Amino acid sequence: MKSLILTALDIGSGSIKGLVGEKNLETGEIEILAVAEKSCLGIRSGEVVNPEQASVGITYVKEELAKSSGMKIREVFANIGGTHLFSVASQGLVSVARADQIISKDEIQRVKKEAEAVNLQSKNNEILEVFPKEFIVDGEWGIKESAVFGLKGIRLEVKVLLACIFSPVIRNLEKAISLSGLNYLDYFITPMAISRAVLSQEQKELGVAVLDIGFSVTSLAVFNKGEVVDFAVFPLGSSHITNDLAIGLRTEIQTAENIKKDFGTLKAVVKKSAGDKIKLVDGDFEFSKSFLNSVVESRANEIFFEAQKALKKIMGQNLPPAGVVLTGGGSLLPGIVEFAKQKTKLPCRIGEIRGIKGIENPCFATCC
Repeated sequence: MKSLILTALDIGSGSIKGLVGEKNLETGEIEILAVAEKSCLGIRSGEVVNPEQASVGITYVKEELAKSSGMKIREVFANIGGTHLFSVASQGLVSVARADQIISKDEIQRVKKEAEAVNLQSKNNEILEVFPKEFIVDGEWGIKESAVFGLKGIRLEVKVLLACIFSPVIRNLEKAISLSGLNYLDYFITPMAISRAVLSQEQKELGVAVLDIGFSVTSLAVFNKGEVVDFAVFPLGSSHITNDLAIGLRTEIQTAENIKKDFGTLKAVVKKSAGDKIKLVDGDFEFSKSFLNSVVESRANEIFFEAQKALKKIMGQNLPPAGVVLTGGGSLLPGIVEFAKQKTKLPCRIGEIRGIKGIENPCFATCC
């Protein structure tokens, strides 16, 4: 069997996650050989702010992956996310230069380059990736890139979505990876990476949204007719529930995190059950279930309000028929699927990792 070993890192605010997988080059399937995760400092809102501190966590994950897989880890794929990630809609236009008027790969690249020639408002912003939505040949619109090659025409246009970011975010990420003794092979934008892991082509054709509820950042990516329509990132995540609990209960962050994981639920919100007292086993600390439910519900409402606002801005009144696919650590909150259905009025489900054996946790969707 011909195979290829791949290593991926998900550098997030809550933790750094890593996977080593073996890809079967004949079938395309990937089998997970090693998994590692480490909480660390130096990362805020999904972005590396202190490369030296972040490199400590990356180094730990690298060593754990090497130990578990029995392989030396030298090169990685990594994600780019965070609140400085933004999108810009653009379009380009060129005249077909060939005498026979056949559209070649050169024309396709030229028109994409024209679409990239936009004002990003700051010289410190840069384009990460270009996502063509449709090509237009002599006024005939709705043509996909796979179909435009070889057509005849005089005028070639393209509508694209540009994924852009504040340049220092990339520099800090590169430095953190380099300090860990690793080389990066490529970067993937977090919302797009997640969509590749959990969405089918059929869902993308019908129209679907993927909502990744991370530690301190939530991202939304929307697809329709097989292509990405747009994405949005907002600074809310599951850590905000933890922070609210820590303040409300006047307790340590770790205690609040444990309470959220052990007792936090949205099932009570959906079923409107009554609250009662909960006493922690390891002490005299006591709190009411109704207070816990109110904190969880409040932050969950805020996250889904922002998601709905972004979805309406992207799609207008045309809601995605395939609904919403939930991923990230926040999607593990009990009752969140029913809660999401209530809020979005759409079909909702937890994202399942596709084409990869050995991992099911939606927290690892970015790595997958």
